[in-house]
Amino acid sequence: MAAAKGTGRKGSAGRRAGTRTVPPSRRVVVAGGGLAGLALALSLARGGGGGLDVTVCDPALARPAPGGDASRASAIAAGARRMLETLGVWGAVAERAAPILDMVITDSRLADPVRPSILSFAGEVAPGEPFAHMVENDDLVNALAAACREAGVTLAAEGIARFVAGPERVLVTTASGAIIEAGLLVAADGARSRLRDMADIGWVGRSYGQVGIVATIGHERPHEGRAIEHFLPSGPFAILPLTTRDGRHRSSIVWTERADAAEYLLQLPDEDLREEVERRFGLELGEITLLSPARAFPLSIGIARRFVAGRFALVGDAAHVVHPIAGQGLNIGLRDVAVLAEKIIDACRLGRDVGDDEALLAYERARRFDTVTMGLATDGLNRLFSNDLLPVRLLRDLGLGLVERMPAAKRFFIREAAGLTGAVPRLMRGEAL
Repeated sequence: MAAAKGTGRKGSAGRRAGTRTVPPSRRVVVAGGGLAGLALALSLARGGGGGLDVTVCDPALARPAPGGDASRASAIAAGARRMLETLGVWGAVAERAAPILDMVITDSRLADPVRPSILSFAGEVAPGEPFAHMVENDDLVNALAAACREAGVTLAAEGIARFVAGPERVLVTTASGAIIEAGLLVAADGARSRLRDMADIGWVGRSYGQVGIVATIGHERPHEGRAIEHFLPSGPFAILPLTTRDGRHRSSIVWTERADAAEYLLQLPDEDLREEVERRFGLELGEITLLSPARAFPLSIGIARRFVAGRFALVGDAAHVVHPIAGQGLNIGLRDVAVLAEKIIDACRLGRDVGDDEALLAYERARRFDTVTMGLATDGLNRLFSNDLLPVRLLRDLGLGLVERMPAAKRFFIREAAGLTGAVPRLMRGEAL
C-alpha cells in the first residue's frame, strides 16, 4: 500500500478530498456518475449529516449537463419516488414526470388487425400516489448532480485508474494520478464494470440475442397517463407516457427486437422506420412522429458472483442486469443504493467505519436474493412472451385472463412493481436515514 501511495501525484480529486478534515474511515469514493452512483453519493451525504466525505469519479461529469441522451426515459416506481423525495430531488423533476395512471397488456401478432386488452391495472398504490412515473434520464441525472453539489459531494470529472484495498483503507488512484485514501470504494460503473474486474469478482450471464430500441415519440392525441405493453412474437413493445412539451403529446417506446432484425430496422430511412414503429405503436393516439433518434442497446441477463469484497461494493448494473420487460432495472439499482446507504450510515452511528465488513455483508445478504428473484422472473417472462407457439400463447393468455379477474392478485402485482413489498429500506418508505 505504501508503494502505491508514493507513485501518485496530487490531482484535483486529491486536493478536494484533502480540504476536508475527515479521516479515511469516513470517506467514500463512488465510481460512476450515472443515476445509481449519484443517488448513492447523495444518500450518504444527506444521511451522514455532513460527517462523511463523498467523491464521485466519472469522466462524463466534465459535460456541462450530465446526461445528454434525450431518447432515454425510465420508470420510477413509487418506492424509488419516495426515496428521491426524501433526498430532496423529486421536487426538481416532478413537473416533468408523467404519472402512469393505468397499464394495459395485449398479446397479439404484428399483423393482427385488433389487439384486445387481456389484462389491465389501475395505477395507484395509495389514493393519489401512482405506482410509477416516467422521467427522462437527462432530467433526473441533472437534478441528482445539482443536489450532490449542494450537499457537498465532490464531483471529479475523471475515471479511476486503479485501487488497492487494505485492512484499514482503500487507496484509489484517479486517471490524473491523484490519490484518495478512503474507507470504501463503490463501483456504479455499469454492466461492463472495470472496477468489478479489478476486484476479481466474476460475472454469470448470457445475451438474449435481442436488442432494446428506445426513442421518444410524438402523437396527435393525449395518452391520458396510460402505459401499454404489446407482447409481440419478437418481444414486448412498450409505450410509456411522457409529459407534454412544446405543445406535443409524447411517449417513450422500449421496443424489444431480435438483434438481426434490429440491425436492419435501424438502417432504414427515417420515414420507413417511422412506419415500422407505427405498425407496432398502433393508431389509438393518431399520427406519430419520431422526436429523437432511435437507439439500440443489447439485452442480457447477468449477476455478479459477489456484491462486496474488502472495502469494495457493487451497486446497480455493475452488480446485476435484467431484461427491461418489467421496467425494473433502474428501480432495483436504486434499491441497492437505499440498502447500502442504510447499512453504512447505521454502521457509522455505531462507531464503525464506512467500509465495515459486517455492514457490507449485510448489504449483500439483503440484495442478492431479491436481484436473483427479479432476474429469474424477467427471464421467465421474456421466454414466455417472446414465443409464437400456439399452445404457449393459449396458456399465457389464460393465465393473464385469470389475473384480470382477481383484484387481490392485481393489487399484489402493482405493489410489487411499485417496490413496496418485502423488506422495504427506509429511504423507499419515505423515511430519512
